[in-house]
Amino acid sequence: MQPAVGIGRAQLGQPAEGLVVDDDLREGHEAGPSRELGSTVRVLCQIDFAEGDPALLEQRLGQVAQAAGIGGVDGDVPHESSEYRKTTDVPGPLKAEAIVLRSIRYGEADRVLHLYTADHGRLGAIAKGVRRARSRFGGRLEPFFRLQIMLHQGRGDLHTVTGAETVAAHPRLREHAAALDAAARACDAVARLFGDGDPHPAVYALLCNELALLDSRPDRAGRANQLAFRLKLLVASGLAPVLAHCASCGERDHLSGFSGAAGGVVCSACEASAFALDEEAHGFLVDALGRPLAQAPDASERALRQAERAIGETAEHHAHVHLRAAA
Repeated sequence: MQPAVGIGRAQLGQPAEGLVVDDDLREGHEAGPSRELGSTVRVLCQIDFAEGDPALLEQRLGQVAQAAGIGGVDGDVPHESSEYRKTTDVPGPLKAEAIVLRSIRYGEADRVLHLYTADHGRLGAIAKGVRRARSRFGGRLEPFFRLQIMLHQGRGDLHTVTGAETVAAHPRLREHAAALDAAARACDAVARLFGDGDPHPAVYALLCNELALLDSRPDRAGRANQLAFRLKLLVASGLAPVLAHCASCGERDHLSGFSGAAGGVVCSACEASAFALDEEAHGFLVDALGRPLAQAPDASERALRQAERAIGETAEHHAHVHLRAAA
């Protein structure tokens, strides 16, 4: 393995797909064996969360790192992933950058939108008359569009869309079935893990990077990419699985299983409630955290099945969320 070199603020602000692995290993850390997860991987797994002003990003990344350390699940506290929380904000205009997670036909000409924003979390909104031929919104309120959106906050659960400008339409991913499916599963995972009024700027940046990657590199829309994205979502939600040592006793050797209840890999002495995790699957989980999404590692079908089960059981045990199967 090559020695590490230092990373600067400007590079933290770059989109994930523009970074190479060696550039991630910076800040004077020495590169060690793949199982040695510490502060280095804590920076690595957040590269895909970086977007926008570098100084602001560095501040946000630091906050996320404290909440989502690689050391394990934060006290097994249920995450507010499936809870719908009514807003108590005073009604009025609201402007935000958002990604359309889902669009549902409503009535004769309207659509109900599920949006995810950096500063307000998930929002529900209704776009009135959007399905009419002469609608001023055109097709920009379709899923996977990244928008600068203007909303009116009413007293109900749904906001009203009053304006929208396209930031990124991601047209190329719509031309490839696999990329379109991967985008839908990424948006669905975000919608399931993060509830209304639950803002996570790092999650928003991660989703932006995933959609941009699928648009520019539709060939990356495989199962490995989907699992790497979900693993990073767990990190952002504070549910990062323990991968460096046994989640039950701390043993660093003979790690042969994974326990969703324990929150990570377990050794042979603690594997009573665990399923078998091959070395290849363990390596995939470690490498997926340590690389940008654009360089998600490949693995055998068996290893990917085990990695998906590890991610799914972590989400079910600690966020009480069932994720759709990757494809």
